[in-house]
Amino acid sequence: VEGLVRWRHATRGMLPPDLFIPMAEETGHIRALTDWVLRQAIEDQKVLAAAGCDLEISVNISGRLLGDEAFADFAIAEVANACGTICFEITETAVIENPDLALSILDRFAEAGIVISIDDFGSGLSSLAYLKRIRGQELKIDKSIVFGVTESQRDALIVRSAIDMAHSLGLKVTAEGVETADVLQLLSAMGCDCAQGYLIARPMPLKELLTFLSEDQAQIRSYG
Repeated sequence: VEGLVRWRHATRGMLPPDLFIPMAEETGHIRALTDWVLRQAIEDQKVLAAAGCDLEISVNISGRLLGDEAFADFAIAEVANACGTICFEITETAVIENPDLALSILDRFAEAGIVISIDDFGSGLSSLAYLKRIRGQELKIDKSIVFGVTESQRDALIVRSAIDMAHSLGLKVTAEGVETADVLQLLSAMGCDCAQGYLIARPMPLKELLTFLSEDQAQIRSYG
């Protein structure tokens, strides 16, 4: 599971992260927000474990924090108190601003037993030069090319190539934005390891997640 933050505003209602995360990064509040999310993810993981669900939890880490040694110290100390595996999702372009420092911090995370996932691959300017230097265990293919994988031969070729490349580098592959059974079936045929998207489940609060995990999903729904 992945920790996703949402803002229930008193007058504006539910605000998506695309609206307030960039503002948090620009104003410097991203550190405080990430500290809270990481602590909450670790506490939620303990609740899940108590209910018999031993799950890895992923937390998104802003590129702004990959040059912050103080954050690295905090994160490693917090993860040491986790009851299960914690994964940090980063983008490979996040290391471009200060690559030596960012890569050294990622190495510290890896040595502390934190799983590193390379997020949103295929969006923006993906850099193979940095990709080969990141000690990651997972590559997540961005939804922008997963959406059209059954309609566009170009998208299908890109996704297949990304899967083959990632496997050659020893990385597990997760496809984001999977919304139809046809897409899931094609990804499975390509050798994709995991799928994430509305076909599987929509974002939900912890209480609803516990109910979801307690149900026999094979009897309730078909993923194709």
